[in-house]
Amino acid sequence: MKTIIITGITLLTSFFSMLSPTKREETRIPVCHGGNDMSAMAADPAFQQLHKAPLPFTYTGAGEMIKFSTPDGQSANGFLLKSKKASNKWLLVYQEWWGLNDNIKQEAEKFYNDLSDVNVLAVDMYDGKVATEPAEAGKLMQGADKNRLTSIMKGAIAYAGPKAEFASVGWCFGGMLSLQSAMLAGKQAKGCVMYYGRPEQDVEKLKTLQTDVLGIFGSRDKGISPESVKQFEENMQKAGEKVTVKMYDAGHGFANPSNPVYDKEATADAYKLALGYLKDKLKA
Repeated sequence: MKTIIITGITLLTSFFSMLSPTKREETRIPVCHGGNDMSAMAADPAFQQLHKAPLPFTYTGAGEMIKFSTPDGQSANGFLLKSKKASNKWLLVYQEWWGLNDNIKQEAEKFYNDLSDVNVLAVDMYDGKVATEPAEAGKLMQGADKNRLTSIMKGAIAYAGPKAEFASVGWCFGGMLSLQSAMLAGKQAKGCVMYYGRPEQDVEKLKTLQTDVLGIFGSRDKGISPESVKQFEENMQKAGEKVTVKMYDAGHGFANPSNPVYDKEATADAYKLALGYLKDKLKA
């Protein structure tokens, strides 16, 4: 009799387990080395399709590649345009998801030429790697370790020195990094420009900002949506921080001449806005 009861319970348990929905194993986007805040987006084919392969371009201007130490015991690279006069004013330039390519070097020189007595450092966030195809760029951005990214930014800030005054600017992946860099710079941060980068939405982290932010976005951006930008504005307000948002009737990457959605008029206006902001913040 005891055997029959046990068997009956076993059969009932099996029956109800068949009726219960099977727990599916979570599908996770593979993220190398711990990932970063935009790794999931980088793995999304739809997001990759927002970026067409950049047109061939070779930078032949001024500046030099340098190396600096990072707190993780390694070293990092940067493209430096040093002020002709000794200056503690610095503009940190952060790359798109392609890497520190010649287009970013040209953008760095453009700001350098239009600002007065400012050191401009375009930071290499991929440790020398540069992509030329969207899928390749997606892998690089997805695989960028968050701790390493932070270490590189801290290294760049330390390279400039404790008396440096910083502003930062970046596009796409670099837009996100520009904001993160401003938080890392603490009281040394004087300004932050982010072009269509993923906004930080953690209110407690935003409270650490010691500068206001200029955010430049596109209302037709399918990667960084207007809704997420609105949320960012609300969170900045909750954090007691100031952000100025300029929303253009444009898509993701509209300021890159290699992108099919490149908007010449919006790009020129956005640059004028960013330059005026940086001149004011750096007194340059």
